[in-house]
Amino acid sequence: MTFGEKLKQARQNAKMSQEELAAKVFVSRSAIAKWETNRGMPDLENLKAISFALNVSIDYLLDDGSTLDLSVIREAIDISQYGKGRKKAIKDRIILEKYPNAEIRTLIATEKLTKGEKITDFIAWLVSPLTNIIPIAKSFDNVDNEFYLVNDGQKQYLVKITSEFMESRELSTRITEKKFEMGNYKFICGTIVKA
Repeated sequence: MTFGEKLKQARQNAKMSQEELAAKVFVSRSAIAKWETNRGMPDLENLKAISFALNVSIDYLLDDGSTLDLSVIREAIDISQYGKGRKKAIKDRIILEKYPNAEIRTLIATEKLTKGEKITDFIAWLVSPLTNIIPIAKSFDNVDNEFYLVNDGQKQYLVKITSEFMESRELSTRITEKKFEMGNYKFICGTIVKA
């Protein structure tokens, strides 16, 4: 049984609709539908929330006989030790130090809107056509975050660097497209980071 089939079965056993599960996990209904049809995979935080909401173990959801590496490493960093300069340039130095022999691409990340946010944004646009309030507000949430796609030999990582920490997530499926979605984010691959 695939992850999607197990997720759907566990949701139905809990007598929940996709909308109800989405509300408990704080994702969109379409994210639940995508996961149930095996067109995507939740990140570790969403997997924990799903497990809790449906009262099933993560092992139950993931065990299909294959291996799925969802290892996440979060390391504290001190940006002040890198001196003054643009935060982006400092974060580029940090990632180059962590993965000196890897191909590293910058990622442009935008948070996906929930159904409610899309409706609110549309209504706001009707009132004032030049305003997209929610996407602008969400862009400020990520202003301190830098995202990178790291190809290090046979392994690939999605890395997020903030002012306080660096989070490296080993990907179970290799990303080859220029645009992709993961969790609640849409990503576009940018330039290669160079020393």
